Amino acid sequence: MKFTLTATDPHSKARAGMITTDHGQIPTPIFMPVGTAGSVKAVHQRELKDDIKAKIILGNTYHLYLRPGLDIIEKAGGLHKFNGWDRPILTDSGGYQVYSLGANRKIKEEGVVFKSHIDGSKHTFSPESVMDIERTIGADIIMAFDECTPYPCEYAYAKKSMELTHRWLKRCIDRVDQTQPKYGYEQALFPIVQGSVYKDLRIQSAEFVAAQQQQGNAIGGLSVGEPHEMMYEMTELVCGILPTDKPRYLMGVGTPENILECIALGIDMFDCVMPTRNARNGMLFTTQGIINIRNEKWKDDLSPLDTGLDGYVSNFYSKAYLRHLIIAKEILGAQIASIHNLTFYLWLVDQARKKIEEGTFVEWKNKMVKTVSDRL
Repeated sequence: MKFTLTATDPHSKARAGMITTDHGQIPTPIFMPVGTAGSVKAVHQRELKDDIKAKIILGNTYHLYLRPGLDIIEKAGGLHKFNGWDRPILTDSGGYQVYSLGANRKIKEEGVVFKSHIDGSKHTFSPESVMDIERTIGADIIMAFDECTPYPCEYAYAKKSMELTHRWLKRCIDRVDQTQPKYGYEQALFPIVQGSVYKDLRIQSAEFVAAQQQQGNAIGGLSVGEPHEMMYEMTELVCGILPTDKPRYLMGVGTPENILECIALGIDMFDCVMPTRNARNGMLFTTQGIINIRNEKWKDDLSPLDTGLDGYVSNFYSKAYLRHLIIAKEILGAQIASIHNLTFYLWLVDQARKKIEEGTFVEWKNKMVKTVSDRL
């Protein structure tokens, strides 16, 4: 994997770049649609490419390991062949699922023992086994195994958890160094900075992660319920430590406003289930603001979903028609709304990139933050 910085904004820490992988190039800043179980919910791969213009999607180690299982993925020749997506893929290591499983898991030095949410069967994830699983899934970018702390979180627990994540990271790196990719293309390992909302822990973790000299770095454990100001503060702090010549990935973030503010702080990569999850519930993100399509006011509004977007879905269907589909619980409603929201998110980061290259990012960002947060 190669990362090239192509432009920096003169009035902020925002930057534009290009990540090159064996499955293609990813212009940054980028938003990555979440395809937890090998599919971006309600969206066909053709639409991801042609309409949404996604450059990279996510898969999840925990979910793919449980279902369909590694044997089937390996037999197919990896996730790219299995799901028919020939552009880059990133896999999350399952650390976030460990956090969200709560009572169904036990964390030890060796790894995590957890119960499957599908059938209650017991499994163990260790740094070594997770790296082996990610080798088998075959993503271009693979995440280190970490523990994601909740918010709020006691200082002592955050420190202990961070130190465990660091020890696990060393084991992840060792395992990746000892093994080879399975399908003839390179896989880049990204470590994850932890430390909850404590400055000294975030500094310590960022320094430790930077010292590992991997091909990219991630920031985890944010957007888990803390105030936005706190997330921005931790992000700015960590970006000031992580190397400038490697991509920085802020995991699980977020709203259009969050994305714009964090681009300004020096983040290159984002992912979040929000555009697709909210779409299925009738919330649309648009170039004019946020629409709850279930509201009565859209019942006879025959104007397009969003005239500010070039994506065909946003111009082809009216608000009234989409509202009808969502209210009637038609599957097409979830599909149209999901394609629209993802098109908007990819449009947003593409615009951000153009503004960074023009040197006008901050002025545009300040205006857009207000617009995309408005409820229409």
